[in-house]
Amino acid sequence: MKTYTSLLEETLEAWTDVRQGLIEEAKNIPGSKFDFRPSPGMRSVTELIHHILEVALLMTGELCRPDTNFHREPWDKLIAPYAARARKAATKEALLDLLRTSYRESERKFLEFGELAVLQMMTRFDGKRGTRLAWLNHGIGHEMYHTGQLTAYARLLGRVPALTQQIQGG
Repeated sequence: MKTYTSLLEETLEAWTDVRQGLIEEAKNIPGSKFDFRPSPGMRSVTELIHHILEVALLMTGELCRPDTNFHREPWDKLIAPYAARARKAATKEALLDLLRTSYRESERKFLEFGELAVLQMMTRFDGKRGTRLAWLNHGIGHEMYHTGQLTAYARLLGRVPALTQQIQGG
C-alpha cells in the first residue's frame, strides 16, 4: 500500500479511482450505442463523456493557474478552449483514449503545481472563496455523479454496469 506524503497525492488517488471507474463504464457500452440518450433533451453517451472531459480539462487548466478565478470570463468563453479539445474525440475509442491521456496530463500538472499551491484560496463559481483542493474534490464528485448516469444508461441498454460485473466477479 502506498504511503502518501500530501493531501494532493491522496486526492489524486481518489480521482484515479473515479476516472478508472468512468472508463470501465464507458467501455461497457457498445460503440454503436454512444448516440443513445434516455429521452429527448438528455445528453447522449458521447455528449455526456464530452461534458465530463470539458469540465475536467477546465478544472485542471484553471486550478493550475496562479491567478485562478472562475469569474475572469463568462462561462462560454472560459470553457471554450477545453470544450474544443474534448469534442475532437468523436468515437468510443477516441473518447476512451482522451479520458486516459487527459487524466495523466492532469495528474502531472497538479503535481507540478504542487500541494502548497492547491491549498491557496481562489474565487469559486459561486463567487465565494475556497481552496483549489476543495474545488478539485468538487470536480471529482462531478465526475462520479456522471459516471452514475452512465451506469443508468447501461441498465437502460440492457447491460450490467461494469462495477456490478466487477463485484460479481465477472
